[in-house]
Amino acid sequence: MSAESSPGLAGETPARSAGRQQRSAAAQPPRTSVMSAVEVRRSARRSRTVSAYREGDRTIVLIPARMSEAEEQRWIGVMLDKLAAQESKRVIGGGELAERAERLSTQYLGGRARPVSVRWVTNQNTRWGSCTPAEGSIRLSHRLQGMPEYVVDYVLLHELAHLLVPGHGPRFWRLLEAYPRTERARGYLEGVAAAERLPHLPAAREE
Repeated sequence: MSAESSPGLAGETPARSAGRQQRSAAAQPPRTSVMSAVEVRRSARRSRTVSAYREGDRTIVLIPARMSEAEEQRWIGVMLDKLAAQESKRVIGGGELAERAERLSTQYLGGRARPVSVRWVTNQNTRWGSCTPAEGSIRLSHRLQGMPEYVVDYVLLHELAHLLVPGHGPRFWRLLEAYPRTERARGYLEGVAAAERLPHLPAAREE
């Protein structure tokens, strides 16, 4: 089985189906799947392979133009699983954390959160991250390494927000509203915490 692959991209070759529905060989315009944040792009030049990659908050799935609706839905699921597996194996380097922090601060906090240091630590086993506003330092637990990047970004953004607002009140949570994967990331971490019987995250709102 051949495959197209690169960092952030997953690829597979679907088996031929004798009873597949024939479509026009002409490339069709991109369309968004009924699955949230997944865009399917068909191409007549793509005869065998299926590939997928992340583009911002969307997942782009590239498929042959002649693929049937049933095959399309099946391969969307396959490629989402493949991308998730790839992302779960990637470990973000210490040097990259500072770059991600700057990007997240600019994109979601207007660039107001400017940490002096961002680093991985191995002595945080009961929380995912911490920060010291007076020093401008952010520390992320090494247990996050290997988790999906959107989860690491959420924890990093969470700590960046603490540089601006120390507690978990309404003002703090408003800072995180712009990040589109907040609830998904929290659900992922709560699932890990439940499995490991670790302390849960702070309540989503403190009115």
